[in-house]
Amino acid sequence: MEAPPGPNDPGYDDWFDEPEPPTETQSSANRGVYEDTAEEVWVLPEEEDSGSGGQRTFDIGGRTLTMTQVAIIALSALALFFAILAAVGVFNGSTAAAPPATLPKTHTVTVQNTVPANTLPTVQAPTKTPLKSGDTGAAVKQLQKALAAAGFSPGAPDGDYGPSTMNAVERFQIAKKLGEDGIYGPATAAALQKALSG
Repeated sequence: MEAPPGPNDPGYDDWFDEPEPPTETQSSANRGVYEDTAEEVWVLPEEEDSGSGGQRTFDIGGRTLTMTQVAIIALSALALFFAILAAVGVFNGSTAAAPPATLPKTHTVTVQNTVPANTLPTVQAPTKTPLKSGDTGAAVKQLQKALAAAGFSPGAPDGDYGPSTMNAVERFQIAKKLGEDGIYGPATAAALQKALSG
């Protein structure tokens, strides 16, 4: 059951339902006093400067500026700040730009063949024949170098007509379809000289 309304009861039963605001009394003695003093009413003071068109004004450095003027000044200062940051390079990233790659200069060298076609080879077959197993000396060493140049290496040229030199002569004779006897004779000498020249 509901209680009857009391002297301070506004006369409404819903929390969200607001009453009509109280009216101000007209006498100058009671100026600012409301008829119903049960609630306080907050009212914003009216603008003092009627020339500002109802805008809020600010006193900055002895000058009175409107809200629009203050906003324009603030946005201009912000734009100038970002322009300075962009000019300094703050927005370019943290890594410096790599210098352009430079390729090394290449030089083209043209080599002409200065060896005439009909010259003797640098390695000559020995003219002394016959050479056989057990022989030694400069002619055997020349034979070993000539066999190596023709692709039938007997090993290091030591001037000793041993088993490795004899084996190299036999391989050469088989390749050139000569008699396989391991002796460096006139036919083997001619075939070796032809192989070195051609």
